[in-house]
Amino acid sequence: MAAGCADLTNGQSVSLKSAEIDPDVFVWDAKARVIQYSSGVWNTTSEVMSHTMLSKPGTRAVVVACEKESVKSRYVNSVLDAIGIRLVTGPNRGRYGWVTSEDVHVTPRNADAVLLKKS
Repeated sequence: MAAGCADLTNGQSVSLKSAEIDPDVFVWDAKARVIQYSSGVWNTTSEVMSHTMLSKPGTRAVVVACEKESVKSRYVNSVLDAIGIRLVTGPNRGRYGWVTSEDVHVTPRNADAVLLKKS
């Protein structure tokens, strides 16, 4: 189940997975860009790809910021939260970015312990 600011705290462990047909997640380099993209504003596919990191479903992250109801979708009648994250798994591990609340899922408490044992 997707999680928004009401469900999250800074430092909380989450996993990423898109609700769309393609479960990969765009992690944006700036909050303004995730807001613009969701509202249907972007110039070229090249521009999108130069400002995002593509994360596979299940990529783990830690919440570093949350801005409630700041993302208004052009295509769906809903308002989402913008979530600032630091990636902790995957090829972009250690990098920071922004996603929408529909791509963020709370991980079980014991998942952190399992992840640490595998490291």
